Amino acid sequence: MEEKILPTPRLSVNRSAWILAKKLCDKAEEFGVVVKETKSGTTLIDAGIEAKGGLLAGRIITEICLGGYGKAKIVYKQYKKLQLPSIFVYTDHPAIATLGSQFAGWQLKVDKYTAIASGPARALALKPRELYERIQYSDKSDVAVLVLETAKKPPEEVIRKISDECKVEPDHLSVILVPTSTVAGSAQISGRIVETGMHKLMELGFDPRLVTHACGYAPIAPVHPKFAQAMGRTNDAIMYAGITFYTANYDDDEELRKLVEKAPSSASKSYGKPFIEIFKEADYDFYKIDPGLFAPAVFMVNNAKTGSTFEAGKIDVEVFKRSIGLQT
Repeated sequence: MEEKILPTPRLSVNRSAWILAKKLCDKAEEFGVVVKETKSGTTLIDAGIEAKGGLLAGRIITEICLGGYGKAKIVYKQYKKLQLPSIFVYTDHPAIATLGSQFAGWQLKVDKYTAIASGPARALALKPRELYERIQYSDKSDVAVLVLETAKKPPEEVIRKISDECKVEPDHLSVILVPTSTVAGSAQISGRIVETGMHKLMELGFDPRLVTHACGYAPIAPVHPKFAQAMGRTNDAIMYAGITFYTANYDDDEELRKLVEKAPSSASKSYGKPFIEIFKEADYDFYKIDPGLFAPAVFMVNNAKTGSTFEAGKIDVEVFKRSIGLQT
């Protein structure tokens, strides 16, 4: 009997993440989230505005942001003499899971409401389009999941905009709300460690599709009640203590070595102070900050074509201690 070869199903970050979002809803009490339905039927999952949220919520939201094609684990790590809870992330679909889903590439703005949007639904709305052209990916799904980094519930106009942009019915949309100044928010932002490195490599001219496997970890920054300070701490967790490892296929070892040397945050002229201080000195204008700063502290890249491995960057515990207000 002749063996039939079945076609490989196309990866769908939304359909995969939808399963995780349903789990989050079904076990809302366990994950410390509050689930509500909007007038139009969209599912709102609050992971920290009124809800308790926490590490469990932060972990599964990280996996939802990765479109269900990456895993996250809460661990305890030592950074020189500093020990902190951390999140370890890994994926065998780096370009799609991180850039095609997790990347916070959608700036939502409707009237006075603004929020940073990330997660699978971006692959339906193609936000931003040029990124999806670079990784040659788009999703096809009748369900959508979006994660908003916000401390305010979105009004119905925002829900309608999301469903329209994604071309899904409102009752086929789940929106997860995660404030930065919460444990869940801090965990899921540190869970972007691999994505931050992938984006930096891409900005340096590296084709992200050449990365076949990726992993990394970063400390989960202690929370701060004020947004600006919380935002600074979560950035610093990646920039001063985040570690990444990538497996890639690259033709030229010397070119790859030079690229890796440019990748860490320490290669930036803005490096060396807690982010909140850098932000203040820039008059709270992101455009005055060197974009090269937004990168993991340490990069390791293994070239599967040659067997060579390159490392660059450093952990700066002292700056991170200042960032989190560590009292000694």
